[in-house]
Amino acid sequence: MTELWNWRIDDRVAAEEVWSALAAVLGRPVLPLAAADPGRLPADAVLCDIWHVPGEFPTVVDCYGVPDELVELRAVAALARRLGRSGLLRDDTLDATRHLLVATDGTIRPVHFDVADTDDGELLRDQRLCTVTSPGCRGWSQCHRSRWAPDSVVPALAAA
Repeated sequence: MTELWNWRIDDRVAAEEVWSALAAVLGRPVLPLAAADPGRLPADAVLCDIWHVPGEFPTVVDCYGVPDELVELRAVAALARRLGRSGLLRDDTLDATRHLLVATDGTIRPVHFDVADTDDGELLRDQRLCTVTSPGCRGWSQCHRSRWAPDSVVPALAAA
C-alpha cells in the first residue's frame, strides 16, 4: 500500500528545488505529477505536485505513491533542514486551525492559524503556538486529544 502526503513550506519555493531536495531526502526519484507517464515511471518513484497559495506557508506539496515504510514527519523534518525553510503539516485533531510546525532544525511543535478558504486556495495567517495559556487550547479542547499536546516540543526528529 502507498501513502499520500500533504504539507506546506514557509516560503515560495520553486517546484524544481523541492523535487530535487525531496529526492535526496527520500533516496528515490521524485517526479512532477503533471509530467508523469505511468508506463515509464521507475518502480520506486514518488509523484509530487507543488503549487502556491496566498498567505503564510504558501508552497503546498502533495506526494503520491509514497511507500508505507517512509515516515512523513521525518521526511518533512529532513526536507526543512535541507531547504532551510520550515514545514507545516496537519495534526491529528481534525481541527482545521491546528497544524504541526517543523522547524529547520527538525523541532516539531503544534501551532494554530486563522484559516480562510479563498478562490486561490486555503489561506493561513496569524500563526500562534498551541499552548495551555491560549483560551482555545485549554483542557477541554481538541488540542488535548492529540499526541501533540499544547506546549509540546519534539526536538530534532529528523536526527532520530
